[in-house]
Amino acid sequence: MDSNHKMIQLRNKKFPIYIKLLCSSVLLLSCLSSFAQKEPQYTQYMYNIGSFNPAYVGSVASPEIMSLYRSQWINVPGAPKTIRFGVNLPFANEKTGLGFNAVVDEIGPVNQTIFNIAYSYQVKVSEDVKWSFGINAGGSLLDVDFSKGDFEFENEPAIGENQINEFYPIIGAGTFLYAENWYLGLSVPNLLTSTLYNDEVAVVEEDKSQFNFIGGYVFDLGEQVKFKPAFLINYIDKSPINVNLSTNFLIRDIFTVGASYRLDNAVSALAGFQISNTMFLGYSYDYSTNAFQSYNDGSHEVILKFYLGRSGGDSKRKNPKNNKNKPKQIDTPRFF
Repeated sequence: MDSNHKMIQLRNKKFPIYIKLLCSSVLLLSCLSSFAQKEPQYTQYMYNIGSFNPAYVGSVASPEIMSLYRSQWINVPGAPKTIRFGVNLPFANEKTGLGFNAVVDEIGPVNQTIFNIAYSYQVKVSEDVKWSFGINAGGSLLDVDFSKGDFEFENEPAIGENQINEFYPIIGAGTFLYAENWYLGLSVPNLLTSTLYNDEVAVVEEDKSQFNFIGGYVFDLGEQVKFKPAFLINYIDKSPINVNLSTNFLIRDIFTVGASYRLDNAVSALAGFQISNTMFLGYSYDYSTNAFQSYNDGSHEVILKFYLGRSGGDSKRKNPKNNKNKPKQIDTPRFF
């Protein structure tokens, strides 16, 4: 299973100012974090950044509402299933933003409900570059029901307890550095240590810190086509690094098509359709490339996004050179 869902039984040069800011943020997050919550896995992470980086929520051009459903390893009993609902709300001052996340993540006998509120503040580093810092706070409800499923060792002490219900607080932080055609981000969704203990078993589940490093660049291949390579790297102490690489093409600002590769895990096909100026639908299919390939029929993920307050007349950035008082915005539909 992916490390994101694994049960543990029983972390003299003059650089541009925004590079210095990013490095400072890395050091800050590294000092603050020791252990924290594992996050669900997403293939369409490039459209779902607000779920794991609170600094993103104020960077969007207009309010967003999104929902996501992921069903992993089809036809495998107890395989992971994830449902996410999120809101990104930028303020009119173009500096601050609020976000909300609710995630239900289920795997086997474990059901985890995560919810948090995010706040971000951003500053202009240069005419074209903005740097945002965000924090999030909330909680996680962990429900372990050992009555679900069959176990090799039925007399295991932890199983005898039958059910475990725990609540854990969440405090996270992130940074997001972006311009018109590129972005970099770093986040730790939960800075707090949370370990589930059992009277007879030393540790039932231990959560360690997860660092998320994301980036992408948008190339204009012509008036009708944009090309964006992107990456997401997840790191958890003493676990294999999870590397996601993707490429996406945006055609006529309506269709997206691309592919993704999760190192030593899966290859994915992605497609999206801008149904209207205010609605986007995306889909991805994962095909396992590891030894688990013979035991599952792949993974499906669907994402639906709504862009509020956007109309046909203002859906694109007209001419930023004639409006110097406003920061540049990404052409919409937004590619990140």
